[in-house]
Amino acid sequence: MYFVGVDLAWGQRSPTGVAALDSNGALCHVAVAGDDADILAQLAPFVGGECVVAFDAPLVVTNASGNRPCEAALNRDFRRFDAGAHPANTGLAWFADGGRAARLCAALELDLNPRSSSPRRALEVYPHAASVVLFGLDRTLKYKQKQGREFPQLQSELLRLIDFIEGLRTASPAIDLRSGGWTELRHSVLTATRKAHLRRAEDPIDAVLCAYIARFASERPDDVTVYGETETGCIVTPAQLRPEDPSMHQMYRSLH
Repeated sequence: MYFVGVDLAWGQRSPTGVAALDSNGALCHVAVAGDDADILAQLAPFVGGECVVAFDAPLVVTNASGNRPCEAALNRDFRRFDAGAHPANTGLAWFADGGRAARLCAALELDLNPRSSSPRRALEVYPHAASVVLFGLDRTLKYKQKQGREFPQLQSELLRLIDFIEGLRTASPAIDLRSGGWTELRHSVLTATRKAHLRRAEDPIDAVLCAYIARFASERPDDVTVYGETETGCIVTPAQLRPEDPSMHQMYRSLH
């Protein structure tokens, strides 16, 4: 069984991060991919048999405008953490034909029902929301390149994300980053001198987190929330920590 993460660019001109963990949580592969053919070629060693592939991208888009129901539901829980999801609809050029992730899932013959017990399935995930829960954040980490964010802040926040992901080595389930290219990825962020250097590292780092979410969802299905329905799109995330829910506090402690 492999747990695969794909931080998918909505269009084929931007880079996509790809990563894979084995059944024990050890990182097997992390890289940047380009077009669909490149993504499929890099994923091929890990998706031939049993696998869960977590995409940070919409898998099912049927609504003509506005938010999908899953986005609206997730936003109600996570907007206050700056972790609201961007709207996806068929009125946007990226999703007029269903979207890139849907094409890749079809090519890989993955089951799109997150509640399925299929040995080969895809999940739509959202790393910002997952990070809020997994790392106990009050607000999302500001490592994404947006207007007004300067290089020192972006580098510092990306290094914080790296530290948090490495902290999952003692989580349940755990992640093992001693191989697969993680050391080189961390070094590229530490030695970066330009925003472009960080941008190239950001996608594969997100892909590793997506792969971890795939493993978490598979091994702790009772501790995830599935927003939405298969017919209109689902987003899967570790269950939100709520003060009134002691079981969630126990989950949070187990991750640190």
